[in-house]
Amino acid sequence: MRLLVVEDDPDLNRQLVTALTEAGYVVDTALDGEEGHFLGDTEPYDAVILDLGLPVKDGVSVLEDWRRNERSMPVLILTARDRWSDKVAGFDAGADDYVAKPFHMEEVLARVRALLRRSAGHSTSELECGPIMIDTKGARVTVDGNAIKLTSLEYRLLSYLMHHKGRVISRTELVEHLYDQDFDRDSNTIEVFVGRVRKKLGTPLIQTVRGLGYCLAEPDDAQ
Repeated sequence: MRLLVVEDDPDLNRQLVTALTEAGYVVDTALDGEEGHFLGDTEPYDAVILDLGLPVKDGVSVLEDWRRNERSMPVLILTARDRWSDKVAGFDAGADDYVAKPFHMEEVLARVRALLRRSAGHSTSELECGPIMIDTKGARVTVDGNAIKLTSLEYRLLSYLMHHKGRVISRTELVEHLYDQDFDRDSNTIEVFVGRVRKKLGTPLIQTVRGLGYCLAEPDDAQ
């Protein structure tokens, strides 16, 4: 899963990126509203953490522009503002949730997990497909109850497929959601990582759809 953090406080920005990266996400960052707006308008993010009090362009304006341009990724707003009217303005601009500063990092992580679940149509932190189960809270993977050790990239790949179970995902989409903006992207490497994940899982549930991409299917649906 690929996230964008738009926060002008360098220390808080760094803390958010560290926590999110350790939780298994790939994260891009921006320190002002103009850069944040550009990234959110041109890159495919699974969710965004957006501060309201940004320099150059404030967070509400950024969010309004995204929604006007039909950018539908879930957005968690951060605000140090105490007035309820500022929170209402954020929701009216298109926010999905908010956290008031100061906050506990675990709360932000939990709210991000919830946004990602809801946007993909899931109701719990445990995602299942046949014998495969991912506990998104602890970033743990099991097959038939047995723990499976995956690298960070392998986990992100499986997590993305699990969040979008039953849908064919192209190589290009996987690349866009597994790597940050500065990574030297090569869609051919996805085939290698899919092969590694299949081998570690020991199940045939990740299907190759020739000419289209990959699909994680329930056992009854797998060919």
